[in-house]
Amino acid sequence: MIKSTTKSRPVLTRKVKKTASRCLLTLLALPAGMLFLAPLLWMLSTSLKDPRFVFLYPPQLIPDPVRWDNYYKALTNMPFHLYAWNTIQITVLCLIGHLLTASLVAYGFGRLRFPGRDFLFIVLLSTMMLPTQVTLIPTFVIFRYLGWVDTFMPMIVPDWLGGVPFTVFMLRQFITTVPLDLDDAAKIEGCGYFDIYRYIILPMIKPALAMVAVFVFFWNWNDFYYPVIYINSREKWTLNLALNFMKRLDPYGWAFQYVELIMAASVVVMLPCLLVYFLAQKYFMQGIVFTGVKG
Repeated sequence: MIKSTTKSRPVLTRKVKKTASRCLLTLLALPAGMLFLAPLLWMLSTSLKDPRFVFLYPPQLIPDPVRWDNYYKALTNMPFHLYAWNTIQITVLCLIGHLLTASLVAYGFGRLRFPGRDFLFIVLLSTMMLPTQVTLIPTFVIFRYLGWVDTFMPMIVPDWLGGVPFTVFMLRQFITTVPLDLDDAAKIEGCGYFDIYRYIILPMIKPALAMVAVFVFFWNWNDFYYPVIYINSREKWTLNLALNFMKRLDPYGWAFQYVELIMAASVVVMLPCLLVYFLAQKYFMQGIVFTGVKG
């Protein structure tokens, strides 16, 4: 009995240390989590406030009274459904094109053998060092020559031409973790390169594709940079353009009396991002863990 008690003590000690470390990490994570949630909670609180209490000091954390009609006013003071439809069109088309073409380019760099492959891959990665603003004027001139200014094409077409180097690199690193023996077995069965890509590579890189899908959705849903440059017509605005110009409701150009409406509209615009993240969280975390890990 003495021996068994002696052996059990190290086990209990390890359990106590593990529990204590978890509690300590939780105590450290709670303040950090509250710090990151503070802007979100403030936005949600402001969206439900009466206009008289928006700038009250000290701030009113829990709205009293709760003004749910702020959401109705925010969504009816402008054609919210039209701007939402424009944003959905751009986001969905970019998402489909990006996943298809970026995965194809990554498959070519990760599996095919052709002269100059490594050099072209280095050139692709080097473009990541160029700020977007550097290529703004040349691309704008090209799109204007094509007659695409004040259309959705400048936002959609680039995603159908390979996407961005970052996602190509990420997918290529994930594809290299797939064993080459699967390709050889498929070739013996008579599969071509496209069949290998479709039936072997794509099913094996679902976590990476989900992670890219989340990134692309966020980039396009929250994009303000390209729409403000290429979109001129009001009926073609995206949600972010509409939010930015909600202050134009005031004839004097000040939006202080519409803060609660802007916050309400911002909450509605943010909800799809939260929904997409929570639905794809499992694959998103898998993609982060396994990308770049050799199998």
